[in-house]
Amino acid sequence: MFEALSTIPAAEIARRRADCRALLAELTPDASGLLACGRTAIYHLTGTLGMGCLWLPREGEPLLMLRKGAERAELEAPGTRVVTYRSYKDLEGLTAEAGVPIGEVVAVDMAGLSWQLGQMLASRLPGRRFVSGDAVVAIAQSRKSEWELGILRSCGERHHLALHDVMPRLIKPGMTEREIAHIAWAVFYELGHQGILRMSAFGEECFLGHVSAGDSGNYPSSFNGPLGVRGEHPAVPLMGYAGKVWRKGEPLALDIGFQIEGYHTDKTQMYWSGPSDSVPAEARAAYDFCVDVQAWAAEALKPGALVGDIWTHCLQWAKDAGFYDGFMGLGANKVPFLGHGIGLAIDGYPAIAKGFDRPLETGMTLALEPKQGVPGLGMLGVENTFEVTAAGGRCITGDAYELLCVQE
Repeated sequence: MFEALSTIPAAEIARRRADCRALLAELTPDASGLLACGRTAIYHLTGTLGMGCLWLPREGEPLLMLRKGAERAELEAPGTRVVTYRSYKDLEGLTAEAGVPIGEVVAVDMAGLSWQLGQMLASRLPGRRFVSGDAVVAIAQSRKSEWELGILRSCGERHHLALHDVMPRLIKPGMTEREIAHIAWAVFYELGHQGILRMSAFGEECFLGHVSAGDSGNYPSSFNGPLGVRGEHPAVPLMGYAGKVWRKGEPLALDIGFQIEGYHTDKTQMYWSGPSDSVPAEARAAYDFCVDVQAWAAEALKPGALVGDIWTHCLQWAKDAGFYDGFMGLGANKVPFLGHGIGLAIDGYPAIAKGFDRPLETGMTLALEPKQGVPGLGMLGVENTFEVTAAGGRCITGDAYELLCVQE
């Protein structure tokens, strides 16, 4: 007989389901329930990373319908009804037989389905009207319980230890980005990183993160973030390039996520190759500005605050202070946000950007990542993960934000 490696407390699962139902009533009042198809959404509501879909009716017991992995789901999601299916056309009968039939209007986490699968689902459940349940899933996942925050705080402690305390002792100028990336992997694994970083945006990938020395920090990027990266290869524009050496008088940015038990923290640690007095005035000013922006934004992370207002304030600040051109990326690398929610995915809800006007809530976790591109030199800046509290954002990835100087 096998045993589950771990299970989510039953009370935690019940809280999440109740939260989703309340959000369904608020955001999609016509929907008869939520059909969760993305694996992270299924995990959030059951505790197993199922291959299939979960039907969460507005009332009644949920039904987890899987193509594969039913035996594992019974171990990891005790108390959840589990059935198997071969085709989406089976879902109607299975839910009816379980006493929770799918109604005429169905909310679906559409971001969890490809266009092909979405069309297939619609064709196999004729006569239904499908509405987006993406906001329901995203907002529900953004509301962290104390149980979840305990995991995230532990993740953040290890994250800070790796990048702030351990890495400066192991890296030195003259190493290539790829060598530094491999050292980072070894350190992260030793501290418990479980080897995967999940993104919620369709088609977005992340492996380890960005290792950018010197002008790699401004290298043209296809990743939706401000930090440029050469990466391994055009097919793998992530981690670090074996042909780029971290040289004396250059910044080095390690923008690397940490993950344990499915939960992520995000952090960027900046290093300088040389003594502190060798940092050019332009680079020092750019870095200090980013630290100041992070401090102000962190203080603003209180329940009821609007992240759109935080973004607008910081963007205007960058313009007034003469930093606009390189703020949040140089040239085409510039992005229209200051940070993002984080949890079961790196790119969680909400983005700290225009248009995100739902008030923050206690316990949400967000990464603040003010960055400043300096032409001909690279990228300067910081990133840390914060927990929303009544007193403002509490950093869970360490409270030391200095530019770390590393000498040969």
